[in-house]
Amino acid sequence: MNVAFIPVRGGSKSIPLKNIKPINGKPLVYWTIKAACNSEYIDKVFVASDSEIIKDTVKGFHFNKVSVIGRSSESASDTASTEFAMLEFAEAHYFDNIILIQATSPLLQSKHIDGGFQIFNGPNCDSVLSVVRQYRFIWKTDVSGAVIPMNYDVFHRPRRQEFGGYIMENGAFYITSRKALLKSKNRISGRILAYEMPENTAYEIDEPTDWLVVEQLMKKSVFIKQRKPIKMFLTDCDGCLTDGGMYYSECGDEMKKFNTRDGMAFSILKKQGVITGIITGENVDLNRRRAEKMGVDELCMGVNDKLSVVNELARKYDISLNEIVYVGDDINDLPILKAVGFSACPNDAIDDVKSVVSYVSPVKGGYGVIRDVIREAVL
Repeated sequence: MNVAFIPVRGGSKSIPLKNIKPINGKPLVYWTIKAACNSEYIDKVFVASDSEIIKDTVKGFHFNKVSVIGRSSESASDTASTEFAMLEFAEAHYFDNIILIQATSPLLQSKHIDGGFQIFNGPNCDSVLSVVRQYRFIWKTDVSGAVIPMNYDVFHRPRRQEFGGYIMENGAFYITSRKALLKSKNRISGRILAYEMPENTAYEIDEPTDWLVVEQLMKKSVFIKQRKPIKMFLTDCDGCLTDGGMYYSECGDEMKKFNTRDGMAFSILKKQGVITGIITGENVDLNRRRAEKMGVDELCMGVNDKLSVVNELARKYDISLNEIVYVGDDINDLPILKAVGFSACPNDAIDDVKSVVSYVSPVKGGYGVIRDVIREAVL
């Protein structure tokens, strides 16, 4: 049995409770847990913490493979090594192999973990660690105080295309067997091989500046560029195009608040040839008038089974679900959000929706969230 072990302390000094601080719309530890759960090589994911707040947060993710366990105060102290926590875990649990995953590496993806296990399961390998290739010239100070180069000749400075670079631990993961861990008391031992991850995964989140850099990398590099081209953009109405409020005049007339930025967003989509649509459970004239003003291609109102409608639209336009963006905010949107190529929600969506979407916008429903999602998913 292969297990993932993710230790998360509650006592971070540089960024208090950083392991559950939201990054790209979700708690930091969510991203590595998700990567581990999506790996075909991992049978069980153990998240070990000394913090009840962190434990409760992780339990709220509802991943089937995850077990939340405690850890001793000694293993969670500022001076304790990660090996201390790993050995504590290994002595209390049976497994064959373990992958240590650092919560501070949210750029980690399941494909990286799978690649690491493929190397580990290959011939003549006892441990695997994740690395990145760097193309930097490294210097060190000698005993006299002068600096000398470590990895190149200053009289023959290589160009990047001629320079093999060097590999550096990025701290994302380490794989070894339980037997080797207990024997060596170390996360890696024996014949160690490396799995090379993309260069931008060199960042670990230790300081506030790291946070800002990694969050932008997550938005622009990992989660957006891997999807297929978008051919259709669909959204719910109330809570997405509107703020979800119900307004009434003195005469009893119903009113809704839409945002002009979203109207501009649909105009941008139309110019790019993207099919647009609104799918809503309501059947009111207000929605129809707004859809007509925005020039929406498809308006589906009074819908109970939204996923069936999306499947019909996909067949009508001969496109796949992977080529569709959908924005939703509530429980009746979940089937679509899990099925389409790119899913998003406003910042004030329910937690169940936030846990499954590709992107959680920082913008609330009715305040231009569609414009924000289009910038992330299409432009």
